[in-house]
Amino acid sequence: MEWEAVEKRLNDLLHSGKKEELRGAMRMLHEADIAQYMENLDQDQLLKVFRILPKDISADVFSYMSPEQRQLLIESIGDQEIRALVDDMFLDDAVDFLEELPAGVVRRVLQSAAPEKRQLINQFLRYPEDSAGSIMTIEYLEFHRGDTVKKAMETIREVGLDKETIYTLYILDKNRGLIGTLPLRKMILAREDAELSEMMEANPISVFTTDSKEKVAEVVRRYDLMAIPVVDRENRLVGIITADDVMDVIEEKNTEDFERMAALTPSEDEYLRTSPFKLALNRIPWLLIMAAVAMLTGMIIDSYEGLLKNASIVLTSCIPMLMNTGGNCGSQASTLMIRGIALGEIRFQDIFRAAWKELRVGLMVGAVLFLFTFLLVFLIYQAPPQVALIVALALYCTVLIAKALGCMLPLCAKKVGFDPALMASPLITTLVDAASLTIYFAIATMILRVLPV
Repeated sequence: MEWEAVEKRLNDLLHSGKKEELRGAMRMLHEADIAQYMENLDQDQLLKVFRILPKDISADVFSYMSPEQRQLLIESIGDQEIRALVDDMFLDDAVDFLEELPAGVVRRVLQSAAPEKRQLINQFLRYPEDSAGSIMTIEYLEFHRGDTVKKAMETIREVGLDKETIYTLYILDKNRGLIGTLPLRKMILAREDAELSEMMEANPISVFTTDSKEKVAEVVRRYDLMAIPVVDRENRLVGIITADDVMDVIEEKNTEDFERMAALTPSEDEYLRTSPFKLALNRIPWLLIMAAVAMLTGMIIDSYEGLLKNASIVLTSCIPMLMNTGGNCGSQASTLMIRGIALGEIRFQDIFRAAWKELRVGLMVGAVLFLFTFLLVFLIYQAPPQVALIVALALYCTVLIAKALGCMLPLCAKKVGFDPALMASPLITTLVDAASLTIYFAIATMILRVLPV
């Protein structure tokens, strides 16, 4: 059934006051779909639908709602309802939810939460926002050396529903040190009297609480993990990070990279929920910087005004082609570098290997463009051979410079602690423009001095 039909059916049940039928209809939907339906409801309807929801799925639906709808709901319900809601949420979802709320609303939620939950939430909120500790959860299955398959199965039946994942078991020593992991499927096929430590995978892949979220995502991607344990500096297990949280990190990082590649200050808000003032504020700084840098282009052209008048109108008309081609070449190289850095395929120590590779690419691309441009200017524009040579040779040099800048700048940015995505299309294009014009007029000056038109 199409979503529009589902939404219309739910609206009909809501407006006609058929609560039981509405509850039954929502039971047939995924929690994310219910949250999507509630997105367009006003405050009174939102509260009504949320209170109709089956209690066993209300916390899951809440975790899928937008920050604005969550805040609206929290401001509409009582303290007892808040307590029940927070207590039913997985800890990482509760922490993520609270990080998006104003301080006054956070205080009310924490005051309403159970003391044990409040203590845990406060502990998680103290982790740096970009760290593994801030996105981990403590809802996992842990066992100790000597525990058997039979005991593990009994524990899973007893508490498995309250855990975020049961697909991996974590084996600890007496000091809570992580000594191994065990896939659930492997345990299910084993004898009941077999010890978990005999079947576990020793020396498991893990991350520290202080590691960045980007590093967590990189490790999970590299080793194809469903979940990754988080340990402290003494290798004691303090939590796990599941694949759904890693996907959120990857989406957030990709969004930031796209925004930086377009010369925007990253924003955590959705586009349609962001005010025009904030959007403008995110764009102005980079536009000012690039406008200032672009003025170099005008200064370079002004300084060679006499050359342009005396040589040929062709030199002037070829400037846009030269700058556009150089910017495109630089963008191609920087895009590949940024992707390689993001995937962990390229590091700063690879800078000379990458530069050598791009140089060889540039030599081949430049040779083709040199021949094409020379023939185009000489035959189509019917310019003198020396003018065609100036344009073609300048383009060849521009391609090489653009490839070098596009290759090396993202790696250098990464090395000094900046986001490599900053060195993407707008900035690369602006720098290449200035470099290409300098090369262009320098070549023109040398050739025309020897072979005047």
